[in-house]
Amino acid sequence: MADIRQLGAQYFTYEFEEKGLLVALEKAELNTIKKFWKKYKGKSTIPDDAVMGFPFVYDDEQESLKIDFTEQRSYPIKGLKKFD
Repeated sequence: MADIRQLGAQYFTYEFEEKGLLVALEKAELNTIKKFWKKYKGKSTIPDDAVMGFPFVYDDEQESLKIDFTEQRSYPIKGLKKFD
């Protein structure tokens, strides 16, 4: 899993599969995801709990992806997958 550090914070890369979008999540959000899947693993109905994250955007100048820290969004946990 990609580990990105910025100003002392640690971010992890996940993919929002529904839209094919990469998302940077803080380490604290990972605990929320782990608790969610521990509680609902194998259940037939899964709630729409969400975590906050930052989308990756394409930077034309650098010709690469970067985290857009200006736009924090909510992403449903059940739609997120670790990006390696």
